[in-house]
Amino acid sequence: MGKLVYNNKKAVFFKSLKGDVEGYFAEGRIQKTGDWRLYIKSLILILSALALYFYLLTYSYSLPIGMILSSVLGFVLSGIGFNIMHDANHGSYSSKKWVNDLMGLTLNALGSNAFIWKQKHNIIHHTYTNVDGIDDDIAKSPLIRQSSTQVWKPLHRIQHIYLWVIYALSSILWIFVTDFVKYGTRKIYTTELKNMTFKEHFIFWFSKALYIFFYIIIPIAIVGSQRWLVGFICMHITLGLSLAVVFQLAHVVEETEFEFCGDDDVVIENEWAIHQLRTTANFAPGNLFITWFVGGLNYQIEHHLFPRISHVHYPALSKIIQAKCVEFGIQYNSIPTMGSAIASHYRHMRSLGVGLKMETKTSY
Repeated sequence: MGKLVYNNKKAVFFKSLKGDVEGYFAEGRIQKTGDWRLYIKSLILILSALALYFYLLTYSYSLPIGMILSSVLGFVLSGIGFNIMHDANHGSYSSKKWVNDLMGLTLNALGSNAFIWKQKHNIIHHTYTNVDGIDDDIAKSPLIRQSSTQVWKPLHRIQHIYLWVIYALSSILWIFVTDFVKYGTRKIYTTELKNMTFKEHFIFWFSKALYIFFYIIIPIAIVGSQRWLVGFICMHITLGLSLAVVFQLAHVVEETEFEFCGDDDVVIENEWAIHQLRTTANFAPGNLFITWFVGGLNYQIEHHLFPRISHVHYPALSKIIQAKCVEFGIQYNSIPTMGSAIASHYRHMRSLGVGLKMETKTSY
């Protein structure tokens, strides 16, 4: 496997941008981590999830109502992932490390593993965004073709139709399959997984056991296997769709670019920050509810440039970044609505499915 490096020798853009951002926080005497807005939101989301969980287990209701409430639970759980887990595992939820570590374990409560996710997301994805061959988020698959450098298969002709089913199943596959594959192979796509301490091994197995106990064993014992199965599937359909769609709209749309790294070493002539701008897009920045619910991940550019700053500050940072992009003549990708972003993702996936079998990447 080749290595990919950025030409950061003349990284004048990010140096200038970072100075303006640091000035914003210094002048306003603002902490870069979360504040009361994030903590109140965390309380709302966690209490809502607990209330829905206990209601589903202890009250009597019809099957349709149970399906709706289970779906709402999945939606709320995705909100916990977007807001609490994501900020915490980036170290931006709190200025205290122990608080970040504790709140980061909300990912384990959702069924996955924070240790593996930090390496997959914080290190690999944020360093090699949209690099086919390294970025696990766009890893090659026989079912989905996300980049023109990936091998085309006849099945891809209709991927824009069936991919929504795959997204709906994504959280179940993540929890019960891909976590164990990464754990067992000690690899995240083409990158070696860092050595896990005894503590991390214990947390991996203990949290998986707790997930099975609270999400499978207890519900079956109380409501029965059939009602549990229907509710469990409804919950995961909503959870999987919510997570997958939000993350896909940030990088796998018509507005973003892709790179490729195979057996040969690759040098990207731009600095890392410009690569982030070219491979990332914001969506629905003016929608207050979407911004609130997805934890500012609709401001994905701000997040990728400053991942250790809490999402509550992204709307303010976007103005600084847009001004700097104008100053340096760099494209700032922003899709005005979520609907238009979904349409862009759909067109991108359709074009890769029905277009040329293989294309060479465009170097930038």
